[in-house]
Amino acid sequence: MRLRFKDFRLVMAGLAALVMTFAATAISAASAASSAGEPVANLDAWSGAKLMGVGVNIGNTLDNTSTWETGWGNPPITRDYIQHLAALGFRVVRLPVAWDTYAHDGRIERDKLRRVGQIADWITQAGMFCVVNIHWDGGWIDSDDPKRFAKTLHTFSPEAERKYQSYWTQIATYLADRDQHLVFEGLNEESNFDGAGSDEKAYATLARVNQLFVDTVRKTGGNNATRLLVIAGYNTDILKTTNAHFLLPNDVVPHKLLLSVHYYTPWPFAGMTEDASWGKMRLTWGSKADLAELNMLFDRMQSFSQKNDIPVFVGEFAPAFKKEQASRERWMLAVAQGALSRKMVPVLWEIGEDISRRPPYSPGPALSEVLRQIR
Repeated sequence: MRLRFKDFRLVMAGLAALVMTFAATAISAASAASSAGEPVANLDAWSGAKLMGVGVNIGNTLDNTSTWETGWGNPPITRDYIQHLAALGFRVVRLPVAWDTYAHDGRIERDKLRRVGQIADWITQAGMFCVVNIHWDGGWIDSDDPKRFAKTLHTFSPEAERKYQSYWTQIATYLADRDQHLVFEGLNEESNFDGAGSDEKAYATLARVNQLFVDTVRKTGGNNATRLLVIAGYNTDILKTTNAHFLLPNDVVPHKLLLSVHYYTPWPFAGMTEDASWGKMRLTWGSKADLAELNMLFDRMQSFSQKNDIPVFVGEFAPAFKKEQASRERWMLAVAQGALSRKMVPVLWEIGEDISRRPPYSPGPALSEVLRQIR
């Protein structure tokens, strides 16, 4: 059953009040920390999650694997664009980066490191957190391309392990002097290790990858010794991450880790743009069953978060662009509300469709309405 317009307005109003309260609390906390002279290095993961609020990705840009930054039709990132993201109310920007495609003999190109550093600085200087990751990059981490990795499909091969450790050593070393508004995320969705032989071995492999990430970054020293880090859930899927097989890594510094999941549920609405053999695309969202499903998944993620004392970073959420506008608004609001009310960080996956990459960097109709409601 579709939500009535009256119900839709109530949901919008409720979220507006929630986010305004959240923002006021975050600003107050930041001011208190500043006035007390607390070093930013002492920021713990829960405080960081609270200050991050609602975020946005700069997707389909530095993660392109054919022509870096502009290969998917987006223009180069500008400082003006970053400042407009801050003006829209975002407090964290996730910066997906393809590193392996542009590396040579295991060495990341220096100009790529400089460019990421420049953009990260623009983001933090605009008063936002910046999350730099190793994004999908040809499927090399979990050997996710059967043609390229026929012998190691869905495993963390010895070659991948060597490169993974090397890349994070290079990235972390280059950015070690940035303060704690820069956050590292170990990997994106490349954690399907079912080629390891069993569920237990697959989860154990991800645990080893997450541990390698944490240990590698910490060893580079500088501000990386206490930097906030985002570790990957299994396939960044809520149900698979809250599975009993999932293990969190150890860290030499307490309360510095966040846990990443993504949210594209239900996929026929959020992800599908055409019918498939297994199901039909949906243009609308917002029934009682839809809301119940969202709340069930977010409640489960919240329980896991509380039990394991680790905040959740919803690193991606977005509905496919060509859907009913009212349903896109409802879905984005519901996801943001579901995350914020459970002390999670919702980060919109954005590829130049909901926010123009060219001046005046205007948000599209659906996002514009959502932002208007939550201000």
